This record gives sequence, C-alpha cells and structure tokens, in this order.
Amino acid sequence: MDTSTARPLDGRTALVTGAASGIGRACAETLAGAGARVYVVDLAAVPARELADRIGGHAIVADLADPEAVDALPADADIVVNNAGLQHVAPVHEFPVDRFTLIQRVMVEAPFRILRRTLPHMYGRGWGRVVNVSSVHGLRASAFKSAYVTAKHALEGLSKTVALEGAPYGVTSNCLNPGYVRTPLVEKQIAAQALAHGIPEDEVVEQIMLDRTAVKRLIEPAEVAQLALWLCTPPAAYITGASLPIDGGWTAH
Repeated sequence: MDTSTARPLDGRTALVTGAASGIGRACAETLAGAGARVYVVDLAAVPARELADRIGGHAIVADLADPEAVDALPADADIVVNNAGLQHVAPVHEFPVDRFTLIQRVMVEAPFRILRRTLPHMYGRGWGRVVNVSSVHGLRASAFKSAYVTAKHALEGLSKTVALEGAPYGVTSNCLNPGYVRTPLVEKQIAAQALAHGIPEDEVVEQIMLDRTAVKRLIEPAEVAQLALWLCTPPAAYITGASLPIDGGWTAH
C-alpha cells in the first residue's frame, strides 16, 4: 500500500467513534498523523480528551445509545470511521432483550444517524470516505453472539447502500473485517467465552479465538488503522462497497 505522501489528509476532517481505545484510538492517531483534524468521539471522557490533546484533535464525549447525542455530533466530517461497539455473549434463548437492543442502537442506528448527518457535507465537497469497522462476524456467524453478529451484518448492508448512493459524489464506503484484535473488547470476551464454553480462560485464545485462523496471533490495532488510512488515499479511490478481511485466513475456509 502506497501511503508514502507525508500528509495525504491535510485539510480533511475525520470523525472516529469509539476513539479512546483499541481500533478507534489507532485510527484516530493514524489519521491525525496523516494530516486530518480528528473528532475523537467516545463515552470515556478522560482518555478521549487526553488523546485529542495529544493528536491535536477535538474530544466529544457522547453516548451513542442516545439518539439525541448522536444527532448532535458534528456534520462537517470528510471521513467517518464507524468503530464504536460492544459485546455480550449468551445463547439466543437466554440473551437479554435490552442488551440486544442496546447493541443494535450503538452499532447500527448510530452509524446510520452519523452518515445521515455527514453525507450532505461530503456530497457538497465532492469527496468523502466512510470506513465501517465491521468484523469477520459481519461475514460469518459464531455461536453465543447473536446481537453482535446481527449488528455487523446490518452494518455491511448500510455500508453497501452508502457506496451505491455516494459514488456519483466522490464518496466511497467500505467495511474492514478484522478477526480478533488485541483490544479491551476482546480481552473482556475471554472470561465470557470461558464461561460459555466451559474451558479455562488461558485456553480461550488458542482454542476459540484463533481456531479458525491460519495466522495464529491476535491482530494489532495499528494494522487495522493502516488499512483504514489506505482507504482514504488516492490508490483506493475505486474501491467501494467492499468488505476487506483482516482475518489471518479465517474466511478462507
């Protein structure tokens, strides 16, 4: 991937959700390093503000489960990275309905509301990049993750629709589909997966998380962020409506 231009995103504004940690943090840092002014959107106030101060961005503390808070986010982003998410592990017949609803609100409705606000700005400028951090679970299912799998599949559909509508205006929309990334979200899953599968926590990564991957390691957030950056550069201008696996061969099966 040729991202050799020192600051290819000078003059661009990016909005990154779930930006205070994990993939979102890596994306905010990487986009800022490429010249973008970044809205660091997260529910965690202190780390969001610390990150924004460090990268020269602007912190916005917002609960993406609150439609009014989402509708109050800035509308002037040229780049949107829909990354915020949460997980709950339980069989369908025991899955809490309120938790299922919360996950759809944060991971499907919030991205829709954000794009509904920001696309007119992108259309007006004749350029925009939508990067939806989906998952292998947007392409494949796993047991005990009905809400997460449902949300990621929905995000894939939203991304493809935006790709079709945005193409005449110079806007691309794509999904990144990582496997298990070394993030706080994944770390929290280890205990839940151990309980669900009845195995010790130290066996979860090897036997569950990496069972279907050819490359036997967790993905680093920076690896995902570099692909997000590349989608914002000229060589990727013809890529839209795509789902790009970063999964160590998981979907090769």
